[in-house]
Amino acid sequence: MSHSHAHSHHDGDRHGHAHEHGAHDHAHAGAGMSGRERKLLVAFVLTALMMVAEAVGGLWSGSLALLADAGHMLVDALALLLAVLGAWMARRPADARRSYGYGRVEVLAGFLNALTQFALVAFIAYEAIERLFTPTPILSGVMFIVALAGLLVNVAVLRTLHGHDHDDVNVAGAALHVLGDLLGSVAAVLAALAVRWLGWLWADPVLSLLVSLLILNSAWRLLRRSAHILLEGVPEGLDTGEIELALREADASISDVHHLHVWQLASGSRMATVHAQLRDDSHGATAIAAINRVLGERFGIRHVTVQIDSGHCPDHAQGCASGRRSD
Repeated sequence: MSHSHAHSHHDGDRHGHAHEHGAHDHAHAGAGMSGRERKLLVAFVLTALMMVAEAVGGLWSGSLALLADAGHMLVDALALLLAVLGAWMARRPADARRSYGYGRVEVLAGFLNALTQFALVAFIAYEAIERLFTPTPILSGVMFIVALAGLLVNVAVLRTLHGHDHDDVNVAGAALHVLGDLLGSVAAVLAALAVRWLGWLWADPVLSLLVSLLILNSAWRLLRRSAHILLEGVPEGLDTGEIELALREADASISDVHHLHVWQLASGSRMATVHAQLRDDSHGATAIAAINRVLGERFGIRHVTVQIDSGHCPDHAQGCASGRRSD
């Protein structure tokens, strides 16, 4: 069961604090698995099984394109596993040593996952260049059957993940990985046909290079996104200037907002702290409610800490004095 709470206190006449927690911030792990987790788990199992099949098929047939697609499926399987773990761990309650819970485990694992993919791409590229100069025989029939099976599995996985909540970036990210792998399977099928009917042995390493570029693109995006989160960067799609302006207009009692920080613990888990100065300190509760409403409804920020400054901001050293005034 989820819960929310708010409280405020004043330290003399200088400043006060208020916290508002979204309904999902301290959600406790349920006894059963949610529908979203089941979808992700089914997708992970299908992808992992097909990854093993493609790796075996690639070694058996001698197809580098199949091995490259198996490598891409490894990326997808890990991404889906992270999505499952992220969805599960997000439901675990915070404890005394991890007051924000376990959501960032997903980000740490994603960062390490992205780094390993660069090594995988380097291996595939090296092997592809070697095979361009020294072509090796390929069992195109085995290659075609395995690649076609991989294509069908990717279609099934995409259908499983279809219809997720628009705001569920966890499942959306996993679906993008699978879509990229589907293109890799198409490349492997085309390579098998080119080898089978045209005798183009070079098609296998060339298309494996194209698949490695898909891996590289996914890995780079994952690395950049996870590093941005770990560095407490402003979540994508948010602009602090726009947020400050919206908060100044949130309620007539607010004369200024400053010292705004926005970050996220993991994908979709947005947080903010902000200082607010009021025209009348007796309207603190109204201002706090307005700030939380605007941040939640307009910007999807559900965990908010608001400090009400009575008079001058007490934290000049941290840049409060730089805030713009609206009056």
